[in-house]
Amino acid sequence: MMIQPLNDKELQAALTALPQWTHDAGRKALHRRIVTSDFAEALALMVRIGVQADKRDHHPEWANVYNKLDIWLTTHDAKGISQRDVELAQVIDTIA
Repeated sequence: MMIQPLNDKELQAALTALPQWTHDAGRKALHRRIVTSDFAEALALMVRIGVQADKRDHHPEWANVYNKLDIWLTTHDAKGISQRDVELAQVIDTIA
């Protein structure tokens, strides 16, 4: 079964439940920026998130510059944001 993207109503509900995340329409993704105290903390956070993402076989797009970590969650098979992205965002919120 194909993974379906969230419809507008589902996306708005997800964003309400995930207040630290925004909708990046250009990337068809959820986005969150996390600022840590230093590079080591950002790197450690990436490792913790990466382990959980790998367990779910759902991997973020991300960028790290010193203490800033930008995370984008999208489901390429769905060509947009799916429930899998919402669930991983919840996990990331718990870790961060």
